[in-house]
Amino acid sequence: MWALTNEEFTGLMQQYQKLIYTVCLQFVHEPHTAEDLTQDTFLSAFSAIDRCEPQYYKQWLVRVAANKCKDHLKSAWVRKVDAPGDDALPEPRGAPGSDADDPAVNLADRAGAAELEQLVRNLREPYGKIAVMYFLEHKESSEIAKLVGRPPATINSQLWRAKLLLRQQITERRQNE
Repeated sequence: MWALTNEEFTGLMQQYQKLIYTVCLQFVHEPHTAEDLTQDTFLSAFSAIDRCEPQYYKQWLVRVAANKCKDHLKSAWVRKVDAPGDDALPEPRGAPGSDADDPAVNLADRAGAAELEQLVRNLREPYGKIAVMYFLEHKESSEIAKLVGRPPATINSQLWRAKLLLRQQITERRQNE
């Protein structure tokens, strides 16, 4: 066992903090998230540092950081929040900063929603059925997976592709207007 005092661990943190932050940033490409993951790495390392030989601290910390980042990227919350293509879809009515009380905006929203619904319903299979459940029926991807009897990862992949197809169609329509 190679136990460290708090002061020695603090020195280890100061020595490798920039390296671990860089590793995390390479994975997540977001400075604030990289900072959080760097902190998580050192918190995890503090509780298990006695299992690592001193000459391997650097490699071990990099491995812990990489695993933390991979776990973060695999988390359902990250996949849901950072889903590609969300920027092409309209904001929900009544969202903060929306013009929900303006009749002209409401009419335009309804027209846009109808157009989006039409685009979703016209997606080719296997994306169409899943997109209808997700976008129009507001079902979670895990629920869709159970309903159609496919693995959740398959559903998430198909939703990603459906969003990509929708974004392409919306972009094409905007360019043709």
